[in-house]
Amino acid sequence: MSPAVSIVAAAYAQDHARLHALRTTVFIDEQQVPAALERDALDPLSFHVMALDADGRLLGTARLTPDRRIGRMAVLASERGRGIGEAMLAGLLEEARRRGWTEVTLHAQLHALPFYARAGFVPSGPVFEEAGIGHRLMRRRLPGASPVEDADAAAAVLIALATHARRELALYSRAMDPGLLDRKDVLDALRRFAVRPGERRLRILLQDAATPQRSGAPILPLAQRLPSVFAFREVKDPVDARYPSAFAFNDTGGALFRPLGHRFDGEGGVEDGPLARRLQLEFDRIWERSRPCTEYRVL
Repeated sequence: MSPAVSIVAAAYAQDHARLHALRTTVFIDEQQVPAALERDALDPLSFHVMALDADGRLLGTARLTPDRRIGRMAVLASERGRGIGEAMLAGLLEEARRRGWTEVTLHAQLHALPFYARAGFVPSGPVFEEAGIGHRLMRRRLPGASPVEDADAAAAVLIALATHARRELALYSRAMDPGLLDRKDVLDALRRFAVRPGERRLRILLQDAATPQRSGAPILPLAQRLPSVFAFREVKDPVDARYPSAFAFNDTGGALFRPLGHRFDGEGGVEDGPLARRLQLEFDRIWERSRPCTEYRVL
């Protein structure tokens, strides 16, 4: 975000007119949300943040309600893509931590799922309509792991792990997890991690290296373009080949654990240091006794 933009707490009694004017522009005028649904009784009770430019002009706003839900995330169309939404979201999470809350939720519009996933929120439950717009409930533990119910939730955690990783990301998979590691949103997140400046390492440990090669797994061409970042190994020990689970972790305390590797359900989050450390110990032990997938170097 530009240093000329600041995120500050709003004083609702004094700032409500400005907040509602911006929300009217975004939700009512732009998204055609009915005016009767845009305001509610929670507004005076909520913690609101404002994004202000150097001249004090309001660029965005969002709120944290007493029922521990983030909402009314609005940024002027002309100001999107500058990191304002991410910064406001971080401010609301900081306030939730200050209050000692262990979890926050939000109702994400479907197009915004990747935005919230990058911040560590995990989708939960079915799609529903709110103000005529498709939404999904998302959760973020502060700290800890959230339940992972399906492929969308598993993808959200992987996206968050890649986003929050500093230098290392590791994946343990049966055969490159079709339906997960071949998703565009996940591949985009892995690519963004791999091309960031500085030293990066993405290790992938497989039980079956041949199947992804035969099927043309889309992660392989990406890895071939970035051979200094990606490393693949295949387990050799029969005991390792019978390991039933799949998992991922990064070097900032994020983890995803799926008890059955052929399923997507499990648990995960960007703040679960104990789980991440346990998975790393298991991963490193198996990695050392596994063989490098040299056949992946030339496809």
